[in-house]
Amino acid sequence: MKLTTASKITIARVALIPVVLLLMYIDFPGHMYWALAVFIIASCSDFVDGYIARHYNQVSNFGKFVDPLADKLLVISVMLVYVDWGYMPAWAAIIVVARELCVTGLRLVAVEGGKVIAAAWSGKIKTASTMVCFCLMMLPVPKFVISVCWIIVVLTTVYSGVEYFIKNADVFK
Repeated sequence: MKLTTASKITIARVALIPVVLLLMYIDFPGHMYWALAVFIIASCSDFVDGYIARHYNQVSNFGKFVDPLADKLLVISVMLVYVDWGYMPAWAAIIVVARELCVTGLRLVAVEGGKVIAAAWSGKIKTASTMVCFCLMMLPVPKFVISVCWIIVVLTTVYSGVEYFIKNADVFK
């Protein structure tokens, strides 16, 4: 299998995950700013690889599988660091992970029935707000900002998850 440019960017995003985590945990002057920079690069690569895949006809089964997996790994990895640090309650992280697993399961069931579930706007808003909130949480902000951030992440996650299931309830018939 020949890897496309889009798939190479997706693989690079996966490779950046341990870099972000190391930078978050290794304490040196400015380490969180470095972690933030790498996290932003990894997050933006999601839009870049999607654009390249669509506009240069590089959509592949590999990309369809690895791209959403890379996104989930990036978000869940950073989120678990926030749980470890006490920035986010574990129950909130469980809600986010449960939504990701449920939507992935819904998509798998849909594919079995010959239906492809495209990303809804609420899912895109959830992704964007999660990335922005996680970026803010890497900065030296007051505790209430951190709380507002994880609340936004949970609310957009729940809303988009409910919307996916309501709009695609016919998949289970």
